[in-house]
Amino acid sequence: MTRSIRRLSRLARLKRLGMAPLHWGRLCWDVLRGRYRPVPWRALVLGGLALGYLLLPFDLIPDLLLVLGLVDDLVIVAWLMARIEPELAAYRRWRERRAAP
Repeated sequence: MTRSIRRLSRLARLKRLGMAPLHWGRLCWDVLRGRYRPVPWRALVLGGLALGYLLLPFDLIPDLLLVLGLVDDLVIVAWLMARIEPELAAYRRWRERRAAP
């Protein structure tokens, strides 16, 4: 029983981490539109670094080394997204309260 609960917990964390870029994009949009205050500068900067790391051709391990290069990108972006999870959780709660009738 405990093992299945832990597995479910891991899956929930992975899902939340996978959705982090989407929530980060929505967070940026709401901040730019002036809807979400105070501005979570740390989340904006770290999310921007993650996006820049994906888009810029400079990597720790070049993408020419196909598998290692892509894994390197995935690990760094996931690490940065995990660092901003508290800010994204606060943003998700704000969105849920705002959407509730």
